[in-house]
Amino acid sequence: MYFKRKVYDQLLDWKKSSCGKSAVLIEGARRIGKSTVAEEFAKNEYDDYIILDFALEGKDIQKNFEDNIGDLNAFFRNLFVIKGKDLPERKAVIIFDEVQLFPLARQAIKYLVADGRYDYIETGSLISIKKNVKNILIPSEEEKLKMYPMDFEEFLWAKGNTTVMPTIKASYENRKPLGDAIHRKIMQLFREYIAVGGMPQAVAAYVSGNSYAAIDRVKQGILTLYEDDLKKYDVEEKEKASLVFKTIPKQLSDHEMHFTFSEINVNARYINYVDSVEFVAESMMGNLCVNVTAPDVLLDLYADRSNFKLYMGDTGLLVSQMIRQKEETEGIYKSLIYDKLSSNLGMIFENVVAQMLKATGRDLYFHEYKYTPETTDREKKYEIDFLLVKNKKICPIEVKSSGYSSHKSFDYFIKKYPVKVQDRYIIYTKDFKYDEGITYIPVYMTMCL
Repeated sequence: MYFKRKVYDQLLDWKKSSCGKSAVLIEGARRIGKSTVAEEFAKNEYDDYIILDFALEGKDIQKNFEDNIGDLNAFFRNLFVIKGKDLPERKAVIIFDEVQLFPLARQAIKYLVADGRYDYIETGSLISIKKNVKNILIPSEEEKLKMYPMDFEEFLWAKGNTTVMPTIKASYENRKPLGDAIHRKIMQLFREYIAVGGMPQAVAAYVSGNSYAAIDRVKQGILTLYEDDLKKYDVEEKEKASLVFKTIPKQLSDHEMHFTFSEINVNARYINYVDSVEFVAESMMGNLCVNVTAPDVLLDLYADRSNFKLYMGDTGLLVSQMIRQKEETEGIYKSLIYDKLSSNLGMIFENVVAQMLKATGRDLYFHEYKYTPETTDREKKYEIDFLLVKNKKICPIEVKSSGYSSHKSFDYFIKKYPVKVQDRYIIYTKDFKYDEGITYIPVYMTMCL
């Protein structure tokens, strides 16, 4: 089942602008639909195509790269014999699927692009991990596109709904509330999105009318695949990355949500696990949010990478991680969708906000600080959940899992720091409003930021 994806338009832009002078690499976590969108693009935008799936190709394909990349006439002649078809020049594309499994093919892009006969699309998971590229020359002729799980708009498209997102965007742009009836309807749709998530296999099960228990089984299978991948690529580190990944729900269930290594092992330390944390983040299975010691527009200069939060790359997978080993899966999903869960949903809402911000191409930062309120002589700790930069000014964001709209952390932030603030946002579960210099937006509107 093919679903419309936004990365398709980015591929169109690449094809138009590159004019055959570069290849494109679609990079992302496993099972987010990279191969599917690459093949759909090839079918629609070219006269013909060939897929080289390096998870399946035999040694004859690999040997052709090893022996003939210096003689491209021989390379293509042998390739077409092996694949049982040839391609029309300048009207066809060759897809290198799972290219991380055969780095020599990625290195060959330099010569293949220069040759000019065909276009090239690569797809890969864990592609930027150092051990995958340490022995090859990464081609400068390679453009990268990061692909993420399906966002809320893509989820709506899968349901055949093309009216909700324009309505959301109009509300945000016009700074007007949607009204209670429409807001409640969209919140229910968004809760369904949170529960199902953005993995295409899970969405396919959902739109096909499967039970939530069946949908959860799909996601549990993906989680197992992720854990197996992490073990496979992390043998040298004694499966530390797999342990980091497994503890994400426990880490986020803490009130502050800061990553604590003692949750993995009482003797664990940052210095021993830093590579494994970066491994999970680079694989795009998780989204790293780093503390900044000062709210400056050059956020990365003040990043304290030993103080961080680690969110799941897909919130639907987080939900499935949370309910592993629990019975009554169907009931838990229905409670989430109809807003009847008694447990704290703060971690889920903050995770989906992080996911939506990351999908817009932003790096994630938060800020914690100490301040002594006028009503007391005791210093207290406060936190800004996310910091964005807009028009060279800071935009602080607070996430609420309810309609609660207090903003002490914002108030003291402004008093403590003489920084230029563009906008202040509280992301919560109620309708859009603007009050006392703060913009309150419903959680489904996060992508408009």
